Amino acid sequence: MPITTAATFCATLVDEWVAAGLRAAMVAPGSRSTPMALALADHPAVRVEIFHDERSAAFAALGHGLATGSPAAVLCSSGTAATHFHAAVVEADLSNVPMLVLTADRPPALVDVGAAQTIDQTHLFGRAVRWFHAPGVPDTSNAHVWRSLARRAYRASVDVRPGPVHLNLAFVEPLVGEPGALPPGQDTEVLRSRPTVGVDELEAILPLLEHQRGVIVAGAGAGDLDADVEGIARLADATGWPVLADPRSRCRELASAVSAADALLRHPRFAADHSPAVVLHVGDPWASRIVNEWLYGSGARHVHLAASPKVVDPGHVMARWVTAPVGDTCRWFAGRLRGATGTTWSARWRHAEATARRIFDECLTASGELSEPAVAHAVVSSLGAPGCASRLVVSSSMPIRDVEWYTVPPAASQVFSNRGANGIDGVIATGIGVALASGPTALLIGDVAFLHDASSLTALSARGADLRIVLVDNNGGGIFSFLPQATGVSPERFELLYGTPHGTDLVALARAHDLRASVAPDRESLLAALAEPGPSVTIVHSDRQRNVQVHRDLHGAVHAALG
Repeated sequence: MPITTAATFCATLVDEWVAAGLRAAMVAPGSRSTPMALALADHPAVRVEIFHDERSAAFAALGHGLATGSPAAVLCSSGTAATHFHAAVVEADLSNVPMLVLTADRPPALVDVGAAQTIDQTHLFGRAVRWFHAPGVPDTSNAHVWRSLARRAYRASVDVRPGPVHLNLAFVEPLVGEPGALPPGQDTEVLRSRPTVGVDELEAILPLLEHQRGVIVAGAGAGDLDADVEGIARLADATGWPVLADPRSRCRELASAVSAADALLRHPRFAADHSPAVVLHVGDPWASRIVNEWLYGSGARHVHLAASPKVVDPGHVMARWVTAPVGDTCRWFAGRLRGATGTTWSARWRHAEATARRIFDECLTASGELSEPAVAHAVVSSLGAPGCASRLVVSSSMPIRDVEWYTVPPAASQVFSNRGANGIDGVIATGIGVALASGPTALLIGDVAFLHDASSLTALSARGADLRIVLVDNNGGGIFSFLPQATGVSPERFELLYGTPHGTDLVALARAHDLRASVAPDRESLLAALAEPGPSVTIVHSDRQRNVQVHRDLHGAVHAALG
């Protein structure tokens, strides 16, 4: 093959990215992207995974970023192929997940002249990317800036506010070639900036943390590091406040953790008696509407703490924002507080939490019906068990709510969910990305989300990704049965517009992709399936109307116990 400028340019970018930490690339097949595809495939430090669907490739890159905190590259050809990256780019933006988005393009002379497979790819993803750059057709006259371009792209993806970076790369024929000598590299390291906050700003918050009636709300991003979890625990001890811990926070096993907040706060008397005066939000919010509306309507003073700058204030209540390392900041606060005075505030929360947890554990592990909450409970209880996964990816809609409302993930496990935009697209691909990056991974998903991303099953059996999919099949959109639409429109209209039954044989669909597939009729068979290496699909059948009643019964049991 001839030595070409495009091959040399792409090999230089990849070489610089590998030096910065790149280890994975998700590539959708195409011709115009050949120079970059060859460069990625030729570097021994980069694991290349081929995806037949660009959307799957992008969400797999998102999953890699979720699991590792480092970007994967995702590459496609020109034209509409690039538009299929958009949903994953939006999720990466809203969830602060690093990603290198590489779209191939025709040269400028072929744009706006009717050339095949050519669209306007300039700023294709709008404000959803941290940086967009179109360096033009590679030219040896500017080879001295190629490594700088690569470093800037990587740095923009992992800096104070991580996220996607878009490079639109124009290539001319010939597309196949060998790289020549690469421009010399520099012995430099891509360092992530650390947000800093003034002591005066932190000291202004201290009086709020000395209030007796406060709560810490820990969401995704709160416990990314063990040191963050330890810092939150110390602050909870110092304030005497409960930690309303989202399952993604890694804080649910703290002594002060409250995992059953959704059920507790459905009890009007409990919600009124436990209204806080101060709320410290750490990371992202819960999925629970009940919890969030109670917080926003409490009249409390609200402070938000996160390691990356991100606006999370749908209730328009935040009085202060702190962008700083979570663990260090919580320890700084804890060391300057007088300490909890032994009031009954935290004891009352702990007693109510223990009551709800006992009810959930007894009801959801009893023999008999394998309800949707029981499926979530079984999947989470398997995390970290011998032979089982320690990472879990959860789809939006009801799966994340069942995990949030009824389960306590072990501290050593990790729970991921695409809650930036709360979409159900790309969930299987996200699970594949997590599994490729970090090993055995469980995935809890509903039937509509599964069908929405069925293209990601293509070649899954050959990837070496240990993904154990648990699929709740209620033949339609189960979450709508909980919404006003369920009673506000006629049953026929509801089923047409919201129930949306699909009638698909999901076992046959999975087996068509050469995946091991089975139906679990009870908890024991589900746990047995989760203990077997994947990839696999285990299906649990459910009835939508019965599912609504199961949730009501669980909450009713908690209400009765609270009096």
